[in-house]
Amino acid sequence: MLYAFKQPLQIASDEMSETSDYTNLTKHCQAHLCTKLKLFVELPFSKTTNIMSNKFEDYLNKFDETDWLKSLDELLSAIGEVDRTATQIWFRFFPLALHDYLQTVEDTEKAVQKFVMQGDYELKNQIDSSHKFLYGHRFWKEVKDAIEKHAASFTSEDANLTDEIKEIAKTAAQNVKADVSLLVGITAVGLMTLRQVGCSAFKTAEGKIYIDRQHAKKSAKEVLARRAKDDSQGILGFLKTIDKNWTVVYDENTNQASFKLFDAEELASGSARDQSKNWKALDERCWEGVIPVECRSASCGTCWIGVVGGAEKLSDVARLERKQMKIFGYNQGDAEKPFMRLACQAKAHGAVSIVIPPWNGVFGKKIYGNIEKIELEPATSSAVKLREAIASATETK
Repeated sequence: MLYAFKQPLQIASDEMSETSDYTNLTKHCQAHLCTKLKLFVELPFSKTTNIMSNKFEDYLNKFDETDWLKSLDELLSAIGEVDRTATQIWFRFFPLALHDYLQTVEDTEKAVQKFVMQGDYELKNQIDSSHKFLYGHRFWKEVKDAIEKHAASFTSEDANLTDEIKEIAKTAAQNVKADVSLLVGITAVGLMTLRQVGCSAFKTAEGKIYIDRQHAKKSAKEVLARRAKDDSQGILGFLKTIDKNWTVVYDENTNQASFKLFDAEELASGSARDQSKNWKALDERCWEGVIPVECRSASCGTCWIGVVGGAEKLSDVARLERKQMKIFGYNQGDAEKPFMRLACQAKAHGAVSIVIPPWNGVFGKKIYGNIEKIELEPATSSAVKLREAIASATETK
């Protein structure tokens, strides 16, 4: 700032001795001073914006996974029913504790191998697409813009995380003229995305929406109604002797993303019968069907899924599944009908809507340290190598 005044004043001093036209000199000084002041104001502006963004990023970095999940619990009543479960699933799909560990470990590649991680586990590769199963995804571009603007003007380092999420969601909701409850979940997801990928990568993302016009027009009530609807079993469907069939939807943004299964059949088995596509070409983890699977005995963790609708129609969680979920590191919780399941263990007694995560791994022991060592028996010869790696991943070192 001192420099902005120094040069014009020096010019004024020099030219005062060379001219008697004080009026012209004054005009000259004013023009020169304005030019310098304009440069002073305009040049640092983008830098100031970056400083603000970095300040917001530093603010988000203060919170660990426990803090975020606590904030999420506080937000549940403010999140619309259509996204209440979906938002919680997303936070389990991209656990902050695992991300932070992989960012700080000396050899990331070795850690990934140790955790037997398969698929695309890095959120930076799917900033716009990771949350496409949320109803609020249709507002992603506006939410992303609201987050960026909020980050650019952020100053309060002592702000409450829950309040920050609500404030940004409110701003975005006003811009799209939608019920704010439909944007709270996607806003929380957006902030966690920024937390994991950083401001620079977040801003670079296009803000693309992965939903067609037909499904984008559906109301939250219509989506909820579809999730609750069971398949018609005909006029004799009430008879116990009738073989009931149920629909499992794995992508609500299209009409071509479902498969059938029999009553009381595991989801993984029903998925394996669907040979409508070359699943392995779409996801190398998919040997048979859209749900990745290796063992069918809760020994690998490959088939973990989120249940956005119909969790109450699935079988209770058995003791084996509960233990294995902790070993894998998947935050299932203690509910009898949780929204995180292993598809090879969950049996359906009605239509359900699920989400398939883009990766899987075994990191519970190292990241959370809340499990007991148990034996993992290989189910098939092709899975022996994977089982050995998983057994190694559960060892305390």
